[in-house]
Amino acid sequence: MSYRIGVDVGGTFTDCVLRRPDGSLVLEKAPTTPQDQSDGVLTGLAQLAAAEGMELADLLAQTRTIVHGTTTGDNALIEMKGASTGLIVTDGFRDEIEFRRCFKEDIWDPAASPPPPIARRRVRLEVTERMNAEGEVETSLDEEGVRKATARLRAFGVMSIAVCFLHSYINPQHELQAREIILDEYPDVEMVSLSHEILPKPPEFERTSTTLVNAFVGPPIARYLQRLTDRLAAAGFSHELLVATSAGGVATASASARRAVATIGSGPTGGVIAAARAGHNAGMGDVVSVDMGGTSYDLCLIRGGRPEVKMDWNWRHRYCLGIPMVDIPSVGAGGGSIAWEEGGVLHVGPQSAGSEPGPVSYGRGGTEPTVTDADLVLGRLDPQRFASGRLQLDRDAATAALAQLGSRLGLSAEETAAATVTLVDAHMTDAIRRVLSLAGADPRRLELIAFGGMGGVHATTQAAALGMHRVLVPSAAPGLSALGLLTADHIIDDSRGYIVPWAEVDPNTLARLAQELQDNALSELANAGVPDERIRLTWSILLVYPGQTFDVAIPVDAPTKVAEAVTEFHRRNEEARLIEARAQEPIVRGIRLTAVGEVDQIASESPEHGAAPPPLGRRDMWAGDGWQHDAPCYDLSSIRPGASIEGPAALQSPFTTVILRPGDIAGVTDGGDLLIDVGADGGAS
Repeated sequence: MSYRIGVDVGGTFTDCVLRRPDGSLVLEKAPTTPQDQSDGVLTGLAQLAAAEGMELADLLAQTRTIVHGTTTGDNALIEMKGASTGLIVTDGFRDEIEFRRCFKEDIWDPAASPPPPIARRRVRLEVTERMNAEGEVETSLDEEGVRKATARLRAFGVMSIAVCFLHSYINPQHELQAREIILDEYPDVEMVSLSHEILPKPPEFERTSTTLVNAFVGPPIARYLQRLTDRLAAAGFSHELLVATSAGGVATASASARRAVATIGSGPTGGVIAAARAGHNAGMGDVVSVDMGGTSYDLCLIRGGRPEVKMDWNWRHRYCLGIPMVDIPSVGAGGGSIAWEEGGVLHVGPQSAGSEPGPVSYGRGGTEPTVTDADLVLGRLDPQRFASGRLQLDRDAATAALAQLGSRLGLSAEETAAATVTLVDAHMTDAIRRVLSLAGADPRRLELIAFGGMGGVHATTQAAALGMHRVLVPSAAPGLSALGLLTADHIIDDSRGYIVPWAEVDPNTLARLAQELQDNALSELANAGVPDERIRLTWSILLVYPGQTFDVAIPVDAPTKVAEAVTEFHRRNEEARLIEARAQEPIVRGIRLTAVGEVDQIASESPEHGAAPPPLGRRDMWAGDGWQHDAPCYDLSSIRPGASIEGPAALQSPFTTVILRPGDIAGVTDGGDLLIDVGADGGAS
């Protein structure tokens, strides 16, 4: 057997998880390097090699798989630092992207501005062509018009071009012709994104928006993946790098470079996948997973062991993406979130100190106090054992920064730290409430799974505020997203548009589209090294009632079983809306294939049972509603199933800490995860 590695790049740390041939795991963290994420990745891999007593080249030579979650696309959208992008559209559709949908982040502010345009109007150009909804050519492509548009975009310095022609998802002939002309006229263009390859289905706005985003983030992602691939190859890795996708699976680096939009929001999906599996193994029902790292707080409602995958209405960083994405709302709250004052009022986040310069206590030049600094001053973090002892936290510097902030609020350093922690806990708890209220879920009937480097520090406080009774902290919590990438299956989720009343469907056309989807999926899975016996194919018919905008995917045994899909479509509509609508004739909008290449799952060994270990030491710390004096601190890795630890207490591991409030009782499951019964006390001693 050989090694497998998962890498997740976060805002503050890059997490690396190594799976040994015997199934055991090794976790390492390296500071994220925003100027070039591959530096932090290579540093983390070198730390894994050192932990195994090996050189990096020896480890990579024995590694079969590296799965990588990257925030390059997200950062490009957040900072609006993608490629200079132009758009070529059918005559009359130049401004469609500006019309948008009836969606605003703040619906109560009529003056709220739209997001900055990816392609300004001067580089959104029309050409004469027309394809009808049946895929028939009504107006031939004006090839000279494409040449003139390309010349104009080149003169404006555009390096990436999106092409979105009407009904190209039915017949892509004109888009393919346009690409040939663009490459002939502008061979140095970094990327040409065709809408029928990025999102081969209606509606028009979603298709245009998704294609534009792909063109915008594609070049920086392609450059980054190529740079990382080259560096890994030079270091001794001989296989293809795999990249996490927003749908919860993985794809090859080459496929991700072509369809870069599918990597946006992909990093947190690994943690959700691993959390769902950990909750199932612990016998939990429906849960909320929360990932608190250095920059953000990501949460996900997991029902029936599966997170929701939204198909069409995904808004990321103010742009609409019509691709499948695991629904993971996020707020700007993490260990690096900055505490600040305005008008005599304390605020926390969403600004983050990130990894450079980081919190004040890191000693890397940070001057603004953060949540990590507050937790340190409140005794919730061990300054000598933080990040496996590689980073010594400066408590005096954190205290001074909080005292300076507190002087403007009339508070001491400790009072400012307590207020900072209370405020960030309230932000995160409110975020959970908001997500659950929109889903119609009662938090008192759910349980919490907390992970990320800071998740365990704040989890029990949030659970108590929400009325939850149990919290699970997985043994690999500090690097759960990286671990989840190792357990994520290869997923190819693709569709083809075909708009016709269901009674008029041509089975031959459906069969042809299905064969095209299947051939493409099997080819990509073969390139990823997935054997045939590990591949599962799931077909769906996309249906709507007349006048509806968004498709409903109805699973079928075979892509030609339209009648069965229509019956199920009616049934689901009646169940969801309590309205009978069988007199309406549904319209087929296309077919969808989800191809899954299954990977080996990690089998955890059950630790031996034992009594509670002696404390490592004792210290005063803030837990619950106040200071807990002389609270014990335990080595988390030494706690065995059968042992019981009562709060207040701190449970420490190399890369995270779990804080127990008074009344909380923690034990370890047979799978090695920490399970906490949340007490109702939480008061000061």
